Amino acid sequence: MVGRGGGNNVPFHDGFFSIRSEVLLASDRSTDILIRFSRTMTESTDTPLEVQADASAPHKGGARRAIVRGLGVVLPPLLTIVVLIWAWNAIENYVLLPVETGIRRFVLIPAVSETYDRPPEGAIINDAPEGSLSKPNQRGFTYKGLSYVPDPTGRRYLPGYVVQRVDSEIDAFGPYSVPPNSATAYWDRFVQLQYMPRSVVVPVFLIVFFVLLYFLGRLFTGGIGRWFVTTFDATILRIPIVNKVYGSVKQITDFAFDDRQIEFNRVVAIQYPRDGIWSLGFVTGNGMREISEAAGEPMLSVLMPTSPMPMTGFTVSVRRSEAIDLNLTIDEALQFIVSCGVVVPSTQRYDLPGGKAPKQIVVPAIGESVSRDGATSPSA
Repeated sequence: MVGRGGGNNVPFHDGFFSIRSEVLLASDRSTDILIRFSRTMTESTDTPLEVQADASAPHKGGARRAIVRGLGVVLPPLLTIVVLIWAWNAIENYVLLPVETGIRRFVLIPAVSETYDRPPEGAIINDAPEGSLSKPNQRGFTYKGLSYVPDPTGRRYLPGYVVQRVDSEIDAFGPYSVPPNSATAYWDRFVQLQYMPRSVVVPVFLIVFFVLLYFLGRLFTGGIGRWFVTTFDATILRIPIVNKVYGSVKQITDFAFDDRQIEFNRVVAIQYPRDGIWSLGFVTGNGMREISEAAGEPMLSVLMPTSPMPMTGFTVSVRRSEAIDLNLTIDEALQFIVSCGVVVPSTQRYDLPGGKAPKQIVVPAIGESVSRDGATSPSA
């Protein structure tokens, strides 16, 4: 029987009812296997099948292969760090800094600042403290035991200890920071140093952030919360241009953070795409009732992953009697698929009788052909 599906028809034997559907493996194991396999390929020298080039051919590309293997080891952790840094920078720039600035300017500064436009009644006029940023002809004052100095504009007065603290720790705001140019700017930096140092703000922010995410997740997973999210999504998707961006971003986030995963029951081998060719698959459940009735026996839904990237694949329905259960774990099967058959579990390795090693496969160079005895010769 020939499967229908456009120009690339794939033959199927009578035991198959192919249901072509592109699926994404939402299992975290696939990513872990890819990382572990990249390290295994650089460290392991014990391969079940030895594929070698012709012995007469010179050994080339050793340096290039070493560089590629080094990239295979370095890139996974490096890219992970880059992604985490990018995520933190996004959270810091678009969440932490606006929240921090709002709390500082609208809550703390109005609560602690002591600023005067002119010396109050009863103040003792004195010279500005040495080292202040005021002009030489400007004078500060002492009021209620505190010394006040003019700000750089000369229009407002603020406590001298604020100016001294900020000026003495100006490097805490970066190597290129300059002294503030107004009383408000001085109070802003003073509050940062005194009440909101980064060593306190970041841990508190992370705790509040994750607690807030937890409660939002609980709120919007059912009832009125789910209705609110559905209504909000429907409203946004009606807005031209915005709906395209929002829809794409929502698909990505739903895929990345959805808890629903495809659970695999076991690993099986089935004859696919034709009799005599065996492929590994993951049993995801029982087949559809109508298909089982048409076949006359129970059916299995089997996910057929693709090499070397098993995150994508397609689903077939196969007779239960035609699926062979394999003594493999999901991780071992994924290693086999990612490596294109190079990494075989020790329990599944096949040794030829008499301890003979598998016959070496001669890979001909471009323009050569291989004869039955294994010799290479120029192609006609």
